[in-house]
Amino acid sequence: MISQKFVVGLTGGIASGKTTVANLFAEFGIELVDADVIAREVVDKGSAGLAAIAQHFGNEILLADGQLDRATLRNQVFDNEAQRLWLNNLLHPMIRQKMLDQVNASTSKYVIMVVPLLFENHLDSLVTTTLVVDISPELQISRTMQRDGVSRQQVEHILASQMSRQQRLDKAEHIIDNQGDINLLRSQVSRLHKLFLQQAAELTTKPND
Repeated sequence: MISQKFVVGLTGGIASGKTTVANLFAEFGIELVDADVIAREVVDKGSAGLAAIAQHFGNEILLADGQLDRATLRNQVFDNEAQRLWLNNLLHPMIRQKMLDQVNASTSKYVIMVVPLLFENHLDSLVTTTLVVDISPELQISRTMQRDGVSRQQVEHILASQMSRQQRLDKAEHIIDNQGDINLLRSQVSRLHKLFLQQAAELTTKPND
């Protein structure tokens, strides 16, 4: 956890509405640290991450413009546990450090850290409290099919690879139900925003041990 920073770890399964919820907190002036955005940044053209990947896998991993060829990389690590582990060992510490840097540079009363695999990658150890955006598996399937243009079988495969809904809920300290309309969502975010402001104020006034 980051000392004297109140950090909310926001997570949820695929198509649960994490981005929508995060953006509602942002409307209150709360800064967001997004793991998915950072994961793209650490392999940007000219980055140390991309250089290490190209050295390991060869230049065929690069597009003509020098950017990462994500499809080729996916093929390299698909069903290859050793290569996938190598890639994770390279990128996860970079992503983690960049997240911490952004949290420490933040100036809002508290910070929302958006991490799809918060519990799976044990990144809940970095946050003060956890917030899960929850919807039913059936709603996840229909939303993902509509959003990504993929088959039901593909979505079910993704769901099977993620932590189960019940496991995620069991770990959550706070839960947002995103199965209703936007007004219901806003009211839940507003209530939690007030709570987090209060808890953040309490944290910053605590004397250091």
